Amino acid sequence: RHAPYFGQPDYRVYELNKRLQQRTEDSDNLWWDAFATEFFEDDATLTLTFLITIGRTLIPRYFRSIYEGGVSELYYTMRQPKESFHNTSITLDCDHCTMVTHHGKPMFTKVCTEGRLILEFTFDDLMRIKTWHLAVRAHRELIPRAAVHPPDHAALDALAKNITRQGITNSTLNYLRNRSRAPDADVSPDGKQLPPPIWILKTPEAL
Repeated sequence: RHAPYFGQPDYRVYELNKRLQQRTEDSDNLWWDAFATEFFEDDATLTLTFLITIGRTLIPRYFRSIYEGGVSELYYTMRQPKESFHNTSITLDCDHCTMVTHHGKPMFTKVCTEGRLILEFTFDDLMRIKTWHLAVRAHRELIPRAAVHPPDHAALDALAKNITRQGITNSTLNYLRNRSRAPDADVSPDGKQLPPPIWILKTPEAL
């Protein structure tokens, strides 16, 4: 039995990062289901601001789609997070959160998506996520300096093109758009209607 997580929301984010780093190319649906079960409440849902909502049962596939879009590593860093305690939950509010992804194609690129992250955790020994709200302010795509030497205008034009939209891969965007159009996007496998969306990713421009 694991040690209880009472009052350690930042450590839970560290644990989430650690678990994501343990994935392999062979990680199947069962691995992603176990990941979501460990960190998310059973009624958690995921919503992005361009009006896309997916239910808790699709959260594992959402994370998996990030890696299928060419990402080799994903983690979240926080600077000066603040915690507040409530009767049944703990809220972590970080105004300086960065979602970092490493991409291998067309060349190594480090994407830093910056914004405000607000997490609400259950106040129990599992300390799973009830709500996840990431408001994106900006993103940067970084490439090795050696990639632009010697200067080649054609190569520079290719490198200047972003490989993400506000830090979100095309594979993830396509997956979410397809799911939002699916008739069962807000229905669980057992036919029950899913609760209102509680995971919101805000971007400053339309995707």
